[in-house]
Amino acid sequence: MSQQQLGRGPLRSRQPGPTPPAPDEEPADDSPPARFVGWLGGLGCLAAGYGVFQFLFSVLPGSIEGSAARYVIAGISGVGTSVAAWLAAALLRARTAAAADPARATAVGTAAMAPGAPGPLPKVFASAYETLVDQVSVVDDPESGRLTGWPHSLGEDSPSRPTPVGTAYGLHIMLDLGVPDGRLSTGDLVDTLWRLRLPDGGWSARSQGSEARPEVTALVLGALARAGTSAERLAAEVDHCTSGFTRQLDRAGRESTHVVTTVLRGLLRAAPRSESLPVLREALADGAISDPRREHLRCWGYRLQPPYGRPSPLHTAQAVVALDRAARVLGEDGDARAARARTAREDGVRWLLSCPDAPHDTCPDLENLHEEVRRPRTDDPSRHEVLNVRHFTASWLVRALLSPGALEIARGDGLEDEWRVRLDGALAAVWAGQADGTWYWGLGAGTELRRPMWMTYQGLSALRAHAVWMYQPGG
Repeated sequence: MSQQQLGRGPLRSRQPGPTPPAPDEEPADDSPPARFVGWLGGLGCLAAGYGVFQFLFSVLPGSIEGSAARYVIAGISGVGTSVAAWLAAALLRARTAAAADPARATAVGTAAMAPGAPGPLPKVFASAYETLVDQVSVVDDPESGRLTGWPHSLGEDSPSRPTPVGTAYGLHIMLDLGVPDGRLSTGDLVDTLWRLRLPDGGWSARSQGSEARPEVTALVLGALARAGTSAERLAAEVDHCTSGFTRQLDRAGRESTHVVTTVLRGLLRAAPRSESLPVLREALADGAISDPRREHLRCWGYRLQPPYGRPSPLHTAQAVVALDRAARVLGEDGDARAARARTAREDGVRWLLSCPDAPHDTCPDLENLHEEVRRPRTDDPSRHEVLNVRHFTASWLVRALLSPGALEIARGDGLEDEWRVRLDGALAAVWAGQADGTWYWGLGAGTELRRPMWMTYQGLSALRAHAVWMYQPGG
């Protein structure tokens, strides 16, 4: 859904548009061709033709036999002149009217539709909701009770036991779609997430076993907070999450850009006054690296400590989103650490806007990524727990470029055009990845496809954010 498809854009031209003429005024045009044709039209097409006829009849040589022949030649020339003058005047009037009245210009996108005709987005949202309704899993667990939610991916063998990750993303989707009817209850989803809580507190992914992990716990806490769970009920789980997320207890997690940004976003929703937020923001800002290939602008790799890895559009977008949200909650004017976070965030936006490759809907900056988060197992440190993480890069770029701070930077630096082009390219890539409101992830070089819940949430969230951002009353 590019700005052209929506038929509007968030940035208006700084040049004032032409003032439409009053209903009883003629459009003004002071060019020489306009003045000539206007003068000729004032004589009238017939008068112009008659003048040409008289002129030719008087100058044609007498060698042309008979006055009838001279009448025919002069008459045809006069008629031709009359028609040409009429056509020229009509064409000029049409062009002048079109230039003076932008409303008559050819419409594009939704502006070209019949009044009241919907765009494609409502159908995508409706299809996504129907898919969630059709594939929700309801399982009676002997220990946890009734579980209502989704597994990691849509289309898994039914009935599949709901997971914390799949159900948390499903709850996010439901909240984005506005819960259009009662076939799915957000209350049931909230209850299920609490029932999936581990005995010692917190949540983990299906592949992580029985030990809580901060990135999954923060994801669930963010969904619960968004659904209206009270801060008092969340407090114990927030403390459990933050107390275990230290360099001493979870070094691998604290050095992962993905994990830190996920925890930061979740806590900003669930515990906006947590003392851990400034610490995590500082760690994220300090983990930025300089990229000599893009004017030494700072960006992010997949790690926040050496070895950082190569500059990554995906991780830079994740950091920009997290730092932008932190700026709105914590502010950026408090001290030197907050100022460093602001500088890193602004550099990250400029780095994203400086992509040198084109076209921007298929450039390398939009390539989906896969990474592993490896942690030593607490029961056997010689072995590692491996969390496979896949990233929908285009959706993250859309969210980063639509952050309020990104547009401020683009305007301040005169990069509005670059902002539009890269946003349109990322949106085109997001749109191309869906079919009937769900997104597909290909596995390897084979033909097997999966529909992970997180990918559908990120795709829908990006399209919804863009539609909300671009909306203009009466536009």
